[in-house]
Amino acid sequence: MPDLKSILEDEGLQLQKASIQALERFTDILLEWNKVHNLTGAKERVGIYEYILDSLFPLTEIDFPKNILDVGTGSGFPGLVLAIALKDSHFTLCEPIKKRVGFMRYVALELGMNNVTFEQKRVEKLKEQFDLITSRAVSDVGMMLSLTKDVRGAKTQYLLYKGSRVFDELEGISSYQLSYDILQKNRRNYLYIKSVDVA
Repeated sequence: MPDLKSILEDEGLQLQKASIQALERFTDILLEWNKVHNLTGAKERVGIYEYILDSLFPLTEIDFPKNILDVGTGSGFPGLVLAIALKDSHFTLCEPIKKRVGFMRYVALELGMNNVTFEQKRVEKLKEQFDLITSRAVSDVGMMLSLTKDVRGAKTQYLLYKGSRVFDELEGISSYQLSYDILQKNRRNYLYIKSVDVA
């Protein structure tokens, strides 16, 4: 099986050695916790590597700001993985389910991470505004824009990890005017919304 460093480098992702080691440790912990808590569908190391690559691929195309919110981080994808790779950015990881937050807190403690804040609540309960909002497999685009209205400022951008339905979701939005790009990788569509205006 190829190692994580090779997998990332094949996709143009050059991470610091310490970050790759931290991602390997994250993988170890997730595999261990998965035996009891069933945190993710990936039960083998190669499957978790695929999730890590999926989380990090936008780094090849997008400049990430300093203040980022990840909605529904679950078992760490993409928010915790991005936080491991981007030590100079601060991530607020919003996840309402206690066992998932417990897992992520354990990882952060184990890895000595100081650039993450955990919010065990629904995103509608947050009031702080963020530069970038990320999310993977939480809701459709219109619902995500609605749920995050109180944490969106005039310059807030979005990076939403979507599948093939993203095009239908965008067609169904009439209450917003969006400036966006779509990055494509295999069956993943990364929706990068650069500006949001209420129509």
